[in-house]
Amino acid sequence: MTSPTDSFAPRTRVVHGYERAYRMAGRGPALLFLHGIGDDSSTWLDLLASLSADFTVIAPDLLGHGSSAKPRADYSVAAYACGMRDLLTTLDIDRVTVVGHSLGGGVAMQFAYQFPERCERLVLVGSGGVGAGVHPLLRLAAAPGAGLVLPLLGTPPAVAALRGVAGLLRLFDDADLDYVLTRYARLVEPDTRSAFLRTLRSVVDWRGQVVNMLDRCYLTEGIPTLLVWGTEDRVVPSGHALRAHRAMPGSRLVLFEGAGHFPHRADPERFLEILREFLAQTPPARYDRGRWGKLLRAGRPVEAPETAGVPDVPTVSSGT
Repeated sequence: MTSPTDSFAPRTRVVHGYERAYRMAGRGPALLFLHGIGDDSSTWLDLLASLSADFTVIAPDLLGHGSSAKPRADYSVAAYACGMRDLLTTLDIDRVTVVGHSLGGGVAMQFAYQFPERCERLVLVGSGGVGAGVHPLLRLAAAPGAGLVLPLLGTPPAVAALRGVAGLLRLFDDADLDYVLTRYARLVEPDTRSAFLRTLRSVVDWRGQVVNMLDRCYLTEGIPTLLVWGTEDRVVPSGHALRAHRAMPGSRLVLFEGAGHFPHRADPERFLEILREFLAQTPPARYDRGRWGKLLRAGRPVEAPETAGVPDVPTVSSGT
């Protein structure tokens, strides 16, 4: 795996008066990488370095995350999708394959729904937006008053307590836990904390996820779609992957055996191999307004029973 270089240092563009940080390199067909909540574009660095020889890779810090601005603003999934369209426009990029992890997967699906003419393929990694289930800690963080507690998460006693509780209750595997704790330590910063809460509460409440794209997943027919999930994902359980696979016509599903919520970090080389295969074997989607209208008029197909099998789901060892 090629090591990241200085060419992936964050750049900035001002969009709608707010500074947006992003990483960009390479040449060729464009790949847009979207990170999850509380994370930033650095989660993709190993993949960007390897792919930039053959593709134009773009990895933004979503508004409210990383080095991007953290204003009092709209942090809904739809607003994020519009933000991605506008950032791409400033970069003179019209069409992309969108790779989204967790919250970024929900943004990727929304991007494909709002701007199908700009989406060539979808790659959803442990994605939100395909069911209500979500990690109990995220439900708690979305509850009223959680903002008073979140600043404490970055303190050494709180980190030690979280590590102990998470280990005892098996809330995360070890690799995921270490990574998540480094990200949540940023919540001591008031602007970061505020943006995190606004983002979280736009998609999660005490009952779970409130944004569900399953009712529109049939519109991905004709858009090559790859689903990648860890079998031990406790943030967005792998059962969501099976549900999404059934709802997305022609989608491919690969499960990383033993991996948690970050399969692209658990085994980046295998993830890269699967992603390259998918890109090589699928032609980019071309938007057809008449076909889109026909799908909408036909409406969502009758759902398959939850007990129905999902054939031919590859499972690969994650290296963890």
